[in-house]
Amino acid sequence: MNLSEATELVEAAFRKVSVPVESARSVASALVAAEAEGQVGHGFSRVEDYVAQVVSGKVVADASVSVAHAATTSLLIDAGNGFAYPALDAAIQAGAELAQEHGSATMAIYRSHHCGALSVQVEKLAQKGLVAMMVANAPAAMAPWGAKSAVFGTNPIAFAAPRDNKPPLVIDLSLSRVARGKVMNAKKAGSSIPEGWALDQDGKPTTDPEAALEGTMVPIGEAKGTALALMVEILAALMTGAARSAEASSFFSADGPPPNVGQYLIALKPSDNVGFASRLEDLLQHIESLDGARLPGQRRLAAMAKAREQGIDVPVRYIEAIRNIIDGQF
Repeated sequence: MNLSEATELVEAAFRKVSVPVESARSVASALVAAEAEGQVGHGFSRVEDYVAQVVSGKVVADASVSVAHAATTSLLIDAGNGFAYPALDAAIQAGAELAQEHGSATMAIYRSHHCGALSVQVEKLAQKGLVAMMVANAPAAMAPWGAKSAVFGTNPIAFAAPRDNKPPLVIDLSLSRVARGKVMNAKKAGSSIPEGWALDQDGKPTTDPEAALEGTMVPIGEAKGTALALMVEILAALMTGAARSAEASSFFSADGPPPNVGQYLIALKPSDNVGFASRLEDLLQHIESLDGARLPGQRRLAAMAKAREQGIDVPVRYIEAIRNIIDGQF
């Protein structure tokens, strides 16, 4: 199906459970964008879980997003225990205006929810001519290096920089070897996961996605990965007033209280005085000139181009589940 059809289908599912039009469109657009760039763990596979959480009240369907100034260039955004995407939309709009005027802005979001592919959000800021960074915490799924008990979420980091007459440079990485959504996607598909992605409750490697979801994710870079996860936890939870990962409820289950996770964004306006644009191009062209090297995000750009031209292939089980929701079967 093409991207417009996909967005309309997903939006209709959220409208069925009384999510307001603007919020439903925001959520649908983000999920379809993630699917289009190949982030299937943040795309259609999330719709059933999201809808179940709206029905249970874990996600507030008609949450009101509020934006307040903590300081001149610091924004504090209350997502109201609703979906993350409307709060991110508000944060990016207000934060971009501040950064354009003052040179920088920070956006701290709390009482939030799963925020999907961070690449989608930082790219919006880069398209406005800003350098952007975003971090987010998530329910605990990763142990400090050497321990067995989960303290951190997969706590992703994303970065984007604007380029002249080219798509922005976008970097998006989970601090676990893979995003946990890929494990949930494997569980729903009834398939195994590669060894090296996750550990079971006893700290042993597993290829069983159910055991992985009950255990912990393997960090990138061993101890360095969990050190980065700690940095993200401080920014996304402590700087925002959100719950720590170990306090947050599951993104996958409709049971329990709202997760109250946080997101933290930084937007910077490049100075014309330092020749940012030309120097960035020199750097990126140098990297591309090296044998065997490629810039981050090239597969993402290729996937997006293919999705725009050919549409996206979504597993039948997800399409059927969404149509069942639209028909009132949830």
